[in-house]
Amino acid sequence: MSIENEGPEFWEKSFIEKQEMWGFEPANSAILTKDFFLKNSISNILIPGIGYGRNAQLFVENGMRVTGIEISKTAIEIARKHYGKDMTIYHGSVTDMPFDNAQFDGIFCYALIHLLSSDEREKLIRDCYNQLAEGGYMVFSAISKEAPTYGQGKRIGKDRYEMFGGVNLFFYDSESIEAEFGNFGLFEVTKVTENYPFFLIKCKKG
Repeated sequence: MSIENEGPEFWEKSFIEKQEMWGFEPANSAILTKDFFLKNSISNILIPGIGYGRNAQLFVENGMRVTGIEISKTAIEIARKHYGKDMTIYHGSVTDMPFDNAQFDGIFCYALIHLLSSDEREKLIRDCYNQLAEGGYMVFSAISKEAPTYGQGKRIGKDRYEMFGGVNLFFYDSESIEAEFGNFGLFEVTKVTENYPFFLIKCKKG
């Protein structure tokens, strides 16, 4: 996952200490996206910030090829331990995308984009869009300003706060979603409940 002052060390330390910290059940956003991808015959997907694969495995089980990007070596090792080598996983930061020249008909980015700075968010959205095949879909899940943690911690920018011992969070609303995704095929935004209120943001290329 990410980036900036929390950096690779933050996530590596987290995975070393907490291992499978989110369990093995896929997130609600992943289940909804899997159904959406199946409905639209998506077969080859990219998951930036794949973690230890708990969401990715859901797509593999439903017949999709998965390529991931993950900043934590430990997370990749955990993914290999539980899920084998069915997934291609690049070790590195999503801010260094692209890692290959492949085109994907689906991209799923869970709970990652809100960890990034404004410039990093812009680059990630553009990089994902550029790796989408024509007619392909990209789906992002992002924390909402309706979350009870909005406004807590140290304010480091508009709608952005440092909390949880060094995690920087940007909280989205409909206006910021339109501003950041509007030029990249944005066509649907729905609300989804994870451990906090999230948005599920869908874009189509072409």
